[in-house]
Amino acid sequence: MLFKSIFNNRALVLELIKRDVVGRYKGSILGLLWSFFSPVLMLTIYTFVFSFVFKTRWVGGGDSKVEFALVLFVGLMVFNFFSECINRAPFLVVSNINYVKKIIFPLEILPLVIAGSAAFHFLVSMLVWLGFYLFFFGFPPIEIIYLPLILLPLVFFTLGVSWVLSSLSVYIRDTSQFVGVIVTALMFLSPIFYPLASLPKNYQFIMRINPITGIVEQARSVMMFGGGVSWSSLLIHMMASMIVAWAGFAWFQKTRKGFADVL
Repeated sequence: MLFKSIFNNRALVLELIKRDVVGRYKGSILGLLWSFFSPVLMLTIYTFVFSFVFKTRWVGGGDSKVEFALVLFVGLMVFNFFSECINRAPFLVVSNINYVKKIIFPLEILPLVIAGSAAFHFLVSMLVWLGFYLFFFGFPPIEIIYLPLILLPLVFFTLGVSWVLSSLSVYIRDTSQFVGVIVTALMFLSPIFYPLASLPKNYQFIMRINPITGIVEQARSVMMFGGGVSWSSLLIHMMASMIVAWAGFAWFQKTRKGFADVL
C-alpha cells in the first residue's frame, strides 16, 4: 500500500515539491538562485575558517587546507537533508487543516513532498561541493557512483519518522519543541565535525546506534577518500530503514482517522 500510494500520486507529489521549492524563495530578489548561493557561501566560510583561521586537518586525511571544509560539508549535506525533513514533519498536518477537513487529499504524501524539497537542496549543495572538489583536487573518486545507494536507507528512515511525527503532532502539540532539541543533539552526536575513529572505542559503539552515523561515514568514504562500500552495513541499514518506513506509514494511516476531530 505504501508504494501504491506513492505511485498513484506521483504527479501530485512532483507538483507539490515544485511549489514548495519555488514558494520558499518567493518574493526574494534572487529567487531560486538562493538555493545555489547559500551552499556556496557556507562552503566558502567553512573553507576560510577551518583552513586558514584554525588550520584544521581531518584525522586520517591529507594535508590540504580545504580538505577539512569539504569533508565537513559532506556530513552537513547528509544531515541537513535529514534535519530539514524532521524539523518540518510536525507541521505537515496541523498547518494544512483544509487538506484534512474540506477536500479529499492523500495526506500520506506530505512527507514525500518535504523529502523531495530537501533532496532538491541536497542536489544543489552536491553540485557546489563537486565544483569545489574539481577546482582543488580534480575528479572525485569513482566510488562516488555508490552515493545514491548509500543515501537510500536515509530516505526511507526519514520518511518513516516523518509520518510518525506529522501524525503525533496532531495529538501532542509539544512534538515540534521536542523534535528541535533532538535534532540539535543528533547533529553533535553524529560524526559531522569529527571522524568516528577519533573517539575512544568505548564511545564508538554508542555513536553507531545513531542512524545517521553509518550514512555519513560511508558517504565521506566514497566521496572523499575513495573507500569501498560496506555492503553488509548498507544491507542492515536498508532493512532497518524499510521497517521504519513501513511502520511509520502504518502508524500514520491508523491515526489519521482522528485528525478531523482533533483539528
